[in-house]
Amino acid sequence: MEASTPNPLERRLDLSVAIADVEKEMDKQLKRLGQKTRMPGFRPGKIPMNILKKQYGEQAYQDALNEVLNRVFQDAVATGNHRIAGRPTIDPKNSDSTTHIEVTATFEVYPEITLGDLSNAKIERPALEVGEAEIDRTIEILRQKSVRYETADRAAAKEDRVVIDFSGKVNGEPFEGGSANDYPLVLGEGNLLEDFEKAIEGMRAGESKTFDIVFPENYFLKDVAGKAATFEVKAKQVMAPILPEIDAEFAKRLGIRDGDIAKMRSEIANNLKREVKRRIESEVKKQAMEALLQATPITAPKALTEMEIQRMQQNLIKELERSGMSAKDFPMQRELFAEQAARRVSLGLIVAHAIKSEGLEAKPEQVRAFIEEMAQSYEKPEELLRWYYAQPQRLAEVEDLVSENNVVSWVLSKAKVTEKAADFEELMGRKPI
Repeated sequence: MEASTPNPLERRLDLSVAIADVEKEMDKQLKRLGQKTRMPGFRPGKIPMNILKKQYGEQAYQDALNEVLNRVFQDAVATGNHRIAGRPTIDPKNSDSTTHIEVTATFEVYPEITLGDLSNAKIERPALEVGEAEIDRTIEILRQKSVRYETADRAAAKEDRVVIDFSGKVNGEPFEGGSANDYPLVLGEGNLLEDFEKAIEGMRAGESKTFDIVFPENYFLKDVAGKAATFEVKAKQVMAPILPEIDAEFAKRLGIRDGDIAKMRSEIANNLKREVKRRIESEVKKQAMEALLQATPITAPKALTEMEIQRMQQNLIKELERSGMSAKDFPMQRELFAEQAARRVSLGLIVAHAIKSEGLEAKPEQVRAFIEEMAQSYEKPEELLRWYYAQPQRLAEVEDLVSENNVVSWVLSKAKVTEKAADFEELMGRKPI
């Protein structure tokens, strides 16, 4: 018997399990156990059943009950054509029966999905042509990445590298992470708080300074967030940035063997065009997925959402550990992840439904073309092709990406798509030079 619940995706089934079936299954399990159990005084496989029951009966009965319950549940689910999301919860029922065990199985099902109308969805495709100005700006950024520093006998200014000793106190007490010696700081990069860096500007080597700052309320170190701190700082060295000249040596460092500047610019242009194309596609994909999600509202199964929350938490912990930080300094409450997790689950279900219902599965020729395009930036493209085709799992990941791209193309064919001029720095996610 199926009962309704307040949750539209939740189902309840009343199940009945014959005790005789459980005992029969228990005997099977005990016999299997007896074949491999070693017990003093008995040969393998010759331990009497009554001794096995006395020793292992309680656990064997529970295992047998779970096995029979699972079979009965799976049969009932198949009869009702339920698509289960997550594991069921089994609760015993009050019953006077001496021959059967009565339980209620509570579980979630996948939502029914009907793709919504996308005709009014609006998508703006960024438009940007890579020209000389974009190449020049990229070369400037590459120069900055090759910067070296020379000692300067002057006051520290933005872009200078300053080596400092500092110690900070909150309410007169030192705090974790509040002091360091020989700390290298490039002013203006934003690696430390803006007010801290501004206080360093104007200092000369050998000078000391005391100043106050207030940590932001959302500062990652919870113990000092929102609190005032006093810092004592000594500038030990001020160094000015020296950018490399745009010459043959610079080109060689970028992989142009003969140092030809024209070849360097051509190579940068090609790489830029690929990257601009990738970023435009990424932005369009983000908008297309948002349009699909808004047009097809569904309820995400709680079980799948909970699994996604746990996955997101674990990923954040790993990322923090890779960065040398501790997870205990960051909030990990499930509520902080719940909304994003439900969104990801919903979108994943909708995309999977669109792929199946609209015939958007990746075709072999699409997969090969996708890999070949990725391989263009490699010195030996054929090696990347072999690498992907050597492992079915690697190829399956590409197939999933191509299928998602097919969904994006399908959405674009339904939506209202316009072009909007894009700012180069903004598109590339860079700070203005």
